[in-house]
Amino acid sequence: MVPAWLWLLCFSIPQAVLEAQLAELSVEVPENYGGNFPLYLMKLLLPREGAKGQIVLSGDSGKAAEGPFAIDPDSGFLLVTRALDREEQAEYQLQVTLETEDGRVLWGPQPVLVHVKDENDQASGHQATATIEVSIVESIWVPLEPIHLAENLRVLYPHHIAQVRWSGSDVHYHLESHPPGPFDVDTEGNLYVTRELDQEAQAEYLLQVWAQNSRGEDYAAPLELHVLVMDENDNPPVCPPRGPAVSIPELSPAGTEVTRLSAEDADSPSSPNSHIVYQLLSPEPEDGVERRAFQVETTSGIVTLGGLPLRAGQDILLLVLAMDLAGTEGGLSSTCEVEVTVTDINDHAPEFTTSQIGPISLPEDVEPGTLVATLTATDADLEPAFRLMDFAIERGNTEGTFGLDWEPDSGHVQLRLCKNLSYEAAPSHEVVVVVRSVAELLGPGPGPGATATVTVLVERVIPPPKLDRESYEASVPISAPAGSLLLTVQPSDPMSRPLRFSLVNDSEGWLCIEKVSGEVRTAQSLQGAQPGNIYTVFVEAQDADEPRLSTSVPLVIHFLKAPPAPALTPAPVPSRYLCTPRQDHGVIVSGPSEDPDLDSGHSPYRFALGPNPTVQRDWRLQTLNGSHAYLTLALHWVEPREYIVPVVVSRNAQMWQLWVQVIVCRCNVEGQCMRKVGHMKGMPTKLSAVGILVGTLVAIGIFLILIFTHWTLSRKKDLDQPADSVPLKATV
Repeated sequence: MVPAWLWLLCFSIPQAVLEAQLAELSVEVPENYGGNFPLYLMKLLLPREGAKGQIVLSGDSGKAAEGPFAIDPDSGFLLVTRALDREEQAEYQLQVTLETEDGRVLWGPQPVLVHVKDENDQASGHQATATIEVSIVESIWVPLEPIHLAENLRVLYPHHIAQVRWSGSDVHYHLESHPPGPFDVDTEGNLYVTRELDQEAQAEYLLQVWAQNSRGEDYAAPLELHVLVMDENDNPPVCPPRGPAVSIPELSPAGTEVTRLSAEDADSPSSPNSHIVYQLLSPEPEDGVERRAFQVETTSGIVTLGGLPLRAGQDILLLVLAMDLAGTEGGLSSTCEVEVTVTDINDHAPEFTTSQIGPISLPEDVEPGTLVATLTATDADLEPAFRLMDFAIERGNTEGTFGLDWEPDSGHVQLRLCKNLSYEAAPSHEVVVVVRSVAELLGPGPGPGATATVTVLVERVIPPPKLDRESYEASVPISAPAGSLLLTVQPSDPMSRPLRFSLVNDSEGWLCIEKVSGEVRTAQSLQGAQPGNIYTVFVEAQDADEPRLSTSVPLVIHFLKAPPAPALTPAPVPSRYLCTPRQDHGVIVSGPSEDPDLDSGHSPYRFALGPNPTVQRDWRLQTLNGSHAYLTLALHWVEPREYIVPVVVSRNAQMWQLWVQVIVCRCNVEGQCMRKVGHMKGMPTKLSAVGILVGTLVAIGIFLILIFTHWTLSRKKDLDQPADSVPLKATV
């Protein structure tokens, strides 16, 4: 047989062989940690006999540790109670022992070296150290020799966790797990975990590894390995179910308990993972207000009222964060909800919405029972029973001139007149009305808003103005020009107070009335009126000194058919033209020159375009004086041609229609009209000139062809004649 100590030499992870001396553990703490304290650093693997003794934490000298460290006796976790400064001390050497009451050491000492990590370094994960046990965090293998692992790391399975070696070539490995677990070993001595582990299902495994030869004989006793499944913080706190709303009376003092939260954590009760603390998330404190409406006790979860008062009728949803791992970094959390309803008490006195009403003017002949004013009071309480009000006249009603009417459940009270008023007896009244709560008031007493003052002015009665008729009628032809006089409205008594007249309900804007004289005239042409139609307006007459004194009578207008308008030959108008696009000049139109009344001082002419919509769209006519008007284009562009523009000229009841001839043409840059030139009689056109030229060229061509043909034929005849036939020249 091979000695058992050879097995220990084959491991790739360091292990201790002496029980009296445990391997030193090491852990890092970030410098100036800004999270919650205490901060849990690492779990110590205390023996099961820990319940019979007490855990003692000391320094390397054996004395009690003076640094900010402690041991949680329930979970066995080493924790730090405050932030550490690396410049003050870079590392701490601690020793942990398990002792009896009489000082006998049951376990240990376990040395622990705490390194204060520089805050500029990058933290790479959790660190743990041990000697004779392999530790696996749920679903993640963490070797007991120093190694950094990221939190919640997931790996592929099977996952290598260790290796044993036995010298020699004929070596086979066999593994047994107690209780059976997801572990395996291959032919090379590599140990594997084949699936994720669950600490709640099984917290510890004992692995036995045999080294055998090919005949199945063991080389040595089995190697025993303890595998501890460390509790992973994978269960968040579970808040209690949201129940009915908690009722809190208004004006409850600070510190009143609202509710008690009790969240549960499915992690191991002895683990810091199940240590739950509470933090209030909502409602948040208002800006600029230091006090809060609610507070929560961190460890107990008791929710109490804060110093900020609550208002009745508020429905507040409290959000409380339940955090495990004592609220430290890496813990899980859940949000608990608590609904709070603030109930009402009768702590608000009713008040009027307006403390001063009026002055209200009443004529002295107003009948008793007349409504003077309606006052409105409000109560900030929410309960209907707390909003019931009682009203009374506190002063200003010694003669019983006024009275109050109101409904029991209404906040409105009516001030009515009970007796006749007299301007001579009392030209004004000030009535003070007070409101009180029917139920007993628990808060402060009524304030200044509990009273309202109504000021009433008594007016002396003056009869309204009276006109000479109960109604007025007038007839007018639909062709009547603007300014035509229809009638005159007058008061019944010429010696009465002066009146001011106005028209009401003149929807078409056809009429106008002179404010002082009462003359009713047409304000514009009666376009759209039809013969036989009736147009009704009202004439309102107000007292010039007392505008509130007024009267109104109807005025009925009957539209008549327009009489035929005699056409006059327009006065000679110099031939004028207008440019398109439009330029700044027009045509002057004058009234009939044959009318002798114009020179005798009669009213001037009125000019208007004809009723044709196209004419009114394309042209604009502006009156220059009593005898002339100015005609221009209304559009920027019109078709260049000759236009006949109808112009209606009227004076009093007479009317003429003129036809103004206007030539619209294109103009050059100098404003001169460019008119189209027609064909001159006796002159050839372009087409005829081209025909003549082409005919001349054809005739010349034909003539040249004839000459060339004749010359060719003559020469050919001379060449065909014999030589002896040539006549001899005669000699003399």
